[in-house]
Amino acid sequence: MTSTENQEPTREREAAPIAVAGESDQAVVVAGPVTSPDLLVNSLSEYTRLWLRRVRSGESGALPVIIGLIALVIYFQVSQSSFLSADNIANLMGQAGWIITIAMAQAFILLLGEIDLSVGFNMAIGGTITLWLVSIAHPWPTWLAILAGLVVCAAIATIEGLIIVWLKIPSFVVTLAGLLGLNGVLIWLFDASHTVSVGGTISNHNNFINDMVDGNLSASAGWIVLIAAVVLGGIFMIARDRRRVANGLEAAPLSVTLLKLAVMTVIGAALVYVLNINRAAFGTLEGVPWVVVVVLALLLLTTVLLMRTKFGRYVYAVGGNAEAARRAGVNLNRIRVLCFTLAGLMAGISGILYSSYLGSMSENFPGGQYVLYSVAGGVIGGISLFGGRGRMFGAVLGGFIVAVIYNGVDLLGLGAAGQYIWTALVLLAAVTLDALARRGTVPR
Repeated sequence: MTSTENQEPTREREAAPIAVAGESDQAVVVAGPVTSPDLLVNSLSEYTRLWLRRVRSGESGALPVIIGLIALVIYFQVSQSSFLSADNIANLMGQAGWIITIAMAQAFILLLGEIDLSVGFNMAIGGTITLWLVSIAHPWPTWLAILAGLVVCAAIATIEGLIIVWLKIPSFVVTLAGLLGLNGVLIWLFDASHTVSVGGTISNHNNFINDMVDGNLSASAGWIVLIAAVVLGGIFMIARDRRRVANGLEAAPLSVTLLKLAVMTVIGAALVYVLNINRAAFGTLEGVPWVVVVVLALLLLTTVLLMRTKFGRYVYAVGGNAEAARRAGVNLNRIRVLCFTLAGLMAGISGILYSSYLGSMSENFPGGQYVLYSVAGGVIGGISLFGGRGRMFGAVLGGFIVAVIYNGVDLLGLGAAGQYIWTALVLLAAVTLDALARRGTVPR
């Protein structure tokens, strides 16, 4: 891979399976891409024909995810007319915040071809420590309590990563032990925090943490955030396409990029408009929840990290072909441990958003269930279980789909049974499409 773009046509990947960076600041190309003339398209019609050809050959990208999301939204809206109401959309954003971030945490591990089964209870540890520190008799400053929760989560995941690389133990086994152990640590934390916990629950009385999900931007600030997101997205996409053209790789013509930006703008404008509707029966409650800004910021940072840095190139190289990456000079152990550290950091953020959404943390936290949500979100979003393929944007989409199922099934009154069954069916469909795409046998 000359770049971290993981959606290149199959022919291109076969022609250049190994291209990773060495230890210098610049990438050391082991094998460069061989680009066919028909990949250099200059018009919307040519790009459409090439895109359809790729879809037929299994290179569907995010298309199945987007189609699935649209189908779910239509179904839930038809079944329950309040699904797309302003009040429920705001509630969905709050639910989606912590689900998306835990899927993003798992994405770092899945890209290596590994798995972290402890990420659910790790997020609970971070959220619990943060609430504990702001609830004691002499509370810590909010920023320091949040930092403490994040550092503990990152440290836990780092220790797991070190055990995996030093002792050569499969990540499944180490993180399964972490899942069981952290469940015990969580119970111990609540026993130790008896002065601030009531009935095994620590309530959140911190306004800053509470406002992460329940707080809203002003109506004008929501439009400003939308404009900034579209502008930054446009700059990112156009710069990416220019770099790919300069390197002789396939890139979308400007008309396609502008069309994508137009779609983003329309969807974003509709969302901001709906959320700016007053949702309160008495008084005023309107605006885009702050959690949306948090998720967008995290998406931007992690995308730049994975797609525009040497570290990101190494992650895809290790996940795609670890032996080839090792021979090219990549320190496999360092990359793996760093990915676990980043996953732990994201898990800590997810735990804080979760405590903000519920307004509390409980010792009965279902960490085993939520780790399955993290894996489901990543895989549904197109991140391969075999590593080396997928994008953080896919994890965001996949996590949002899980949140839509979570929310829609709850509105329909189907309970936990319906949530499990719906999520299982969507996950199975995503894995099936991934397997077919890898074999190039998607039915035409």
